Amino acid sequence: MVGSWTSAYRRLILQETEPGILEVILHQPETLNALDAVAHRELTYVWREIDADPSVRVVLVRGAGQAFSAGGDFSLIEEIMTDPRACLRVWKEARDLVYNVINCEKPIVSAIEGPAVGAGLAVALLADISVAARGARLLDGHVRLGVAAGDHAVLVWPLLIGMAKAKYYLLLNEPLTGEEAERLGLVSLCVEDGKAYEVALEIARRLARGSASAIRWTKYALNNWFRLAGPLFDVSTALEFLGFRLPDAREGLQALREKRPPRWPLEDLSPE
Repeated sequence: MVGSWTSAYRRLILQETEPGILEVILHQPETLNALDAVAHRELTYVWREIDADPSVRVVLVRGAGQAFSAGGDFSLIEEIMTDPRACLRVWKEARDLVYNVINCEKPIVSAIEGPAVGAGLAVALLADISVAARGARLLDGHVRLGVAAGDHAVLVWPLLIGMAKAKYYLLLNEPLTGEEAERLGLVSLCVEDGKAYEVALEIARRLARGSASAIRWTKYALNNWFRLAGPLFDVSTALEFLGFRLPDAREGLQALREKRPPRWPLEDLSPE
């Protein structure tokens, strides 16, 4: 049975759906499972405890309600901008989140319905097998906020869909439907709306019935592609959090709050 550690989480629901299959549910449905400071920290470090629990064979991660995750909530973003200690803390969490998912030896399946943005999207796409509903909306979201595409995108997107497509979607902040994401190779499968969980659970069952060592070692070897690109990812997160200290990020956040197009500052702060 899954250990008693599962009850310690406040923003995640952890439940053993079937023997060996642990569901990780992002549970803030009233905000489309946006990540506040607590949720961001929990989603970062839960993978270490999952990795250490011998009763877990497979993980299925999903959002509660009609969304996977709307990304970081406005209060967390504002805290990053105004509190240097918070900025450094969340920067470390952003790095650890990606590496903890990559290094978790248990296979992870994601079920993506509705919006999947920012740190939530990072988990959805870093899952070993990702199942997206046709109408799911995948969006990196960083440049719309006025910061560099950190989290996971520089690490994952060029490998999955190629550099040209990665630049198009990341620089222009273009959303993708689940159908488009499958066509490009950003997700493993696309299914009808409302069916992502059902299909993801059946995949999790198949993985749970397989050879644990064979599956885990295959995952480990494949994820060395990500580990090789670790320095690229580290630079992207550093530039993202540097950007949170600049005027563009303040304007990006204000524009999101007011639901209007951003009016970027005209002054170019790049060094001469």
